[in-house]
Amino acid sequence: MNLMGSAIAQNGFNMPYSQFGVGLSDLPYTVPLVSRMGGVVYTTSGNNFINPFNPASYGSIGMESFVFDMAANIQLTRLQNNADRFNDADGNVSHLMFGLPVTKWMKLAGGLLPYSEVDYESVALGTYNGNGTVKNIYDGTGGASLVFLGSAFNIINNEKGRRLQAGFNIDLLVGRIQRALSYSFQGIDSTHYMDKRRYKETKLSNLMFDLGVQYWEPLSERYTFGVGLTYKPYRKMNLNEEVLIYTYHASDQSLVDTIFPSAGQSSEIKSNLELDHTFGLGLSLARNNRWMIAADATFSGWAGMKYTEGMTPPIFGASSLSYGPYSRYALAFEKTGDMDASSYWGRISWSAGVNMENGAMRLSINGRDEVINAWGFGLGATLPMRKGRSLLTLSMGYRSFGNKDLLQRESLTFGISVSSCERWFAKRRYN
Repeated sequence: MNLMGSAIAQNGFNMPYSQFGVGLSDLPYTVPLVSRMGGVVYTTSGNNFINPFNPASYGSIGMESFVFDMAANIQLTRLQNNADRFNDADGNVSHLMFGLPVTKWMKLAGGLLPYSEVDYESVALGTYNGNGTVKNIYDGTGGASLVFLGSAFNIINNEKGRRLQAGFNIDLLVGRIQRALSYSFQGIDSTHYMDKRRYKETKLSNLMFDLGVQYWEPLSERYTFGVGLTYKPYRKMNLNEEVLIYTYHASDQSLVDTIFPSAGQSSEIKSNLELDHTFGLGLSLARNNRWMIAADATFSGWAGMKYTEGMTPPIFGASSLSYGPYSRYALAFEKTGDMDASSYWGRISWSAGVNMENGAMRLSINGRDEVINAWGFGLGATLPMRKGRSLLTLSMGYRSFGNKDLLQRESLTFGISVSSCERWFAKRRYN
C-alpha cells in the first residue's frame, strides 16, 4: 500500500486515510467551542451555547431562551512522508445546532454535524499474466453526517451552587459513500485488454444513542469542582450496499458486460457497522469569574466505527485496517471573561488546550502492524455579543495524524462560531 501515492495522484483535496471504514473524522475538533479548548468536552456547559458531546450540558440552557449555534471552518492540510509533500486547503460548515427549554427542569437540543469524509484517489502499477502491465486505480467520495436530538434534566440545582444534570442523545448517522477499483490492462505488444471495474456504494442510515452526566460541587465561595461522565453503548448496525463488477471501455466509461451480479443475483448486500463501548470522564476546577482548568479522558475498544463487509471475498480484497484499544486525553485552561467587567476586553474569555490520541488508527503495512497516533492543540477567544447573551467564538486548532515513515497528515483549522441566545419565551410586562 502506497499511501503517499494516494496523496499526489490527483489535483484537489485528497485524504488517503479516508479510504478505510466510513471515512476520516475530525470530530470533535471541527467545532470551534471545542477546538479552542484543545478537545475538552465532558464538563463544558453554558446557558448560551450547545455542547453535543455531553448531552447533560443542555441542562444549563437558560429559561426563556432559544439558542442557535452555527459555525464554519477553513482547514489547511499537509500530507508528507520522508520523500514527498502535498498541501491543500478546504472549507466547510462545522455544525448547525439549537437548544431551548421545555420546562424549568427539562431542556431540548438538536442539530447537524459533519461526521466523516471520504475523498481519495491512488494509482498502483502491477503485472498481468507475466506479459503485460495493469494499472490499479482506487478512488472514493462521499461521507457521513450526524443528526442528533437530545434532552437533559436538572436533577439538583440549589442555592448553594450544587448542580446535577443528566441527559441523552439519539443520533442518526446518514450519508452515502462511493468507492471503486478500476483495472486498466495493456500487453507488452501494446495490445489493450478489456478494462474492468469494481464499484461499491454504501448507504448509511443508522441510529445510535449516548448518555451523559454533569455535576458541580462548590468547594468554597470562590472555587467549584466539576465532573462529567459520558457513555456510548456497544451497537451493531446493518448497512445496505450495492456492489457491481463489470467490464467497460476506459476511453468513454461505457459499459461492456456485467460480471456481478449475474442473472438471478441481487447487487444488494448487507454489511455491518459496529460501535464499541465508549467511556468518557472529565474533571474541572473553576475559580468563579476568573479561570477554569479541565481535563478529559476517553476509552474505547477501538476508534470510530468498525466496518465488516457482507461479501466473501471482499470486493476490494482484504482490508489493511485492524482494531485495538483506543484512548484520548485532553487538558485545557480558560481565563474566564467577567460579564461585570467595566471594559469589553475584560469580558472576553481566552482559552488553550492540548490533546493526544493513542490508537487513532491501526493498519497492516507489509506484514507489520502500524499503530497510528495523533496529537494536537487549540487556541481561541470567546467574545460576548449583545450584552453578553450571544457569543462569537474564534478558534485555531492544530492536529498531527500519523508519522513521516508512513504518512503524516497535519491540519491547521481556523473556525468561527456564532451562538445566538435570544429571549423567545419571556412574557412582557407593561406598566
